This record gives sequence, structure tokens and C-alpha cells, in this order.
Amino acid sequence: MAEVLFYHLTESTLEDALPGLLERSVKRGWKVVVQTGTEERRDALDTHLWTYRDDSFLAHATDRESYQADQPILLTIRPDNANGAEIRFLVDGASPPDLAAYSRAVFMFDGHDAMQLEGAREHWKAMKAAGHEVTYWQQTPDRRWERKA
Repeated sequence: MAEVLFYHLTESTLEDALPGLLERSVKRGWKVVVQTGTEERRDALDTHLWTYRDDSFLAHATDRESYQADQPILLTIRPDNANGAEIRFLVDGASPPDLAAYSRAVFMFDGHDAMQLEGAREHWKAMKAAGHEVTYWQQTPDRRWERKA
């Protein structure tokens, strides 16, 4: 069973929070897949990850490109695991595939979006029912993650 984390964004946007989490995942030696709910969101994150900081970028590709298996980070709208990732991020209301093949899955949801909050609640119930180890993390005012459940 995968370790499943729910990250409740209350103080920053996905674009602010995601790059740091991706950096830490890659530093651990993990391949990463980020599943978005729409092509538009995938494409926006694609652009953002190349330019989010002046002194850095995150090497990645999207599911539109060749050599997906070689990518440390793959952005996709699909449920497959084309790069053999150990960790899967689900953002923008993306519906998860079977998570049994992953060490970790991370649901990130906007605390100011009622639809994303409701979706996260449903995913929480489904992940617990499937037997995954689930934890809930919320941002503090200084944008750190604090475990709440």
C-alpha cells in the first residue's frame, strides 16, 4: 500500500508550493509524475517549472513528448506511469489511478476552492477504504506543513 498524503493549500498557490516538493522528491532519487485535471493546467505547470526561480529549474517533460520513461518529472493528464515514478502528485482535482505501484501519493488541493475541498474529502475516504496509510497536512501562516491527522 502507498503512503498517501493530503496537502491542504491555505497560504500559497499550487505554483508556489509544488516546485519545492518536487525538488525534495528528486533529491531523494525518486522519479515523479504530476497528474493534473486538465491539459491547460498541465501546460501552465510545464511553463512554470522552467521559470519559477531565476537560479533554478526542474527538468521535466509532459505526456505530449517523446522519451517519457527517461524523465525525472513527468506532467500528465493520464492515469499511466510512463516514467516509472515512485511518487505521484495529484493536483487540480485529478482522479487517481490505482496507487498500489507507488511508494507515495500526494493530493494537493486549494483550501479556497469548494470543489477541490469536496473532492479531497471523497479521495480521503476512498484511500482509507482501500487500506492506504493516509495523513493530512495543512499549511501554517508561515507556509510550512503541519500534520493535522
